[in-house]
Amino acid sequence: MPVHEDHRRYDAVIVGGGHNGLVAAAYLARAGRSVLVLERLDHTGGAAVSTRPFPGVDARLSRYSYLVSLLPRKIVTDLGLDFRVRTRTVSSYTPAERDGRPTGLLVGGGEARTREAFARLTGGEREYTAWRRFYGATAHVAERVFPTLTEPLPTREELRRRIDDEQVWRALFEEPIGVAVEEHFTDDLVRGVVLTDALIGTFADAHDPSLKQNRCFLYHVIGGGTGAWDVPVGGMGALTDALAAAARDAGAVIATGHEALRVDTDGRHAEVLYRTPEGQGAVAARHVLVGASPQQLAALTGAAPPEPAEGAQLKVNMLLRRLPGLRDTSVDPREAFAGTFHIAEGYGQLATAHRQAAAGELPGTPPSEIYCHSLTDPTVLGPGLAARGYQTLTLFGLHTPARLFRENNDAVREELLASTLAQLDAHLAEPLADCLATDADGRPCIEAKTPLDLERDLWLPGGNIFHRDLSWPYAQEGAGRWGVETEHANVWLCGAGAVRGGGVSGVPGHNAAMAALEASTD
Repeated sequence: MPVHEDHRRYDAVIVGGGHNGLVAAAYLARAGRSVLVLERLDHTGGAAVSTRPFPGVDARLSRYSYLVSLLPRKIVTDLGLDFRVRTRTVSSYTPAERDGRPTGLLVGGGEARTREAFARLTGGEREYTAWRRFYGATAHVAERVFPTLTEPLPTREELRRRIDDEQVWRALFEEPIGVAVEEHFTDDLVRGVVLTDALIGTFADAHDPSLKQNRCFLYHVIGGGTGAWDVPVGGMGALTDALAAAARDAGAVIATGHEALRVDTDGRHAEVLYRTPEGQGAVAARHVLVGASPQQLAALTGAAPPEPAEGAQLKVNMLLRRLPGLRDTSVDPREAFAGTFHIAEGYGQLATAHRQAAAGELPGTPPSEIYCHSLTDPTVLGPGLAARGYQTLTLFGLHTPARLFRENNDAVREELLASTLAQLDAHLAEPLADCLATDADGRPCIEAKTPLDLERDLWLPGGNIFHRDLSWPYAQEGAGRWGVETEHANVWLCGAGAVRGGGVSGVPGHNAAMAALEASTD
């Protein structure tokens, strides 16, 4: 909707209508502030959207982000969101070949079944015992750290005392995660399954001295205070639709098709210049919250942009007429694909893929993980498709940095997609291509997005799904009280690039709103 001519001054203008911007808008509007959201696209949601990507096919897929873990229940409750998630009964399945026969590791379906799966794969109890001990430690960290995400930033020492386990602190916060993985586990496949949580959207080796893989791992195991990754009922767009409704119901104005061009501020008062298809305009605000990347924040305020941290993932959406059978006949495909289905993610395979990509080559055995949303939440399928056994399939590839696509994005995308699906086919009883549905024009229902595609479509710098390398969830130089502060006293960063940002969490939106509310009472 357009900005109303009779209301051109707001308490807060929010740049970007992604899920974090909508969280901030809802909190501020519910606190009685006048709020305007400027969104350049013709819809809200950013990367947390549901779309029907295949012409003539009634399947509403989570096009970009697809699972929920980091969204605090506090935000859902505070904003009265009509939004639900469902737990996955299976955590993961990893196919393998041992002694010339197909097998695999199924995690989930109860403790006894998981224990049996470990024993069948590894030949004993050791790896399962180590698994329980390791994830018992991460559960302790999750319970202590997750509640702090919506509080003012603790200091490093405060968080360390809160965790109250020096061995765990050292393993997660001080030493490369590869050290802990290798100390706890001996089986290459089990090691790889553990390591994958450190590599989602993060291009790093297990022993990278920067520890950015540790930060990625931490955020993947603390969600909800348990580390569980849940399925959004109705797809990811159900969350942002609920957030937009909450913001509007509280009085916020959401203006789509309005691209912010510049933010001028003296630290007390601000003006935001924007562009629409009809021309340019400007709106005054006491506070500005930027739900975009740090690079976009710099462009808006005239500051020097930070160096982008490139993305390193391939996102593939598919619709199948049926789930394919597995070579490992001991597992039902409806269980294997209900959790995270790991492909070519052994510990050694991940190291080789990283080494090849760092040398400028596509991984010869590209690692990826897959899951089927519709097995847990069939509401994303139209009634006709669900009745006929159709299923969605989401694939997320690792270790494919943006640099590999710069010369010829389209050609490299096709090459990588083919080799990634070939790795999956090696564990199937039938080619995946035989299971793909077709759209109204007879084309296979499959779409792939590289980091460059995400950079173009969503303005993610370098295609990085976190906007930049993830940060530790404690105070660091320049982070301010909430981790959203900028060099301007009345401008806050409420996007994924804020401290404690990244993933579908709403945490930066909540924290920026809290910072703005505190500032307005000073």
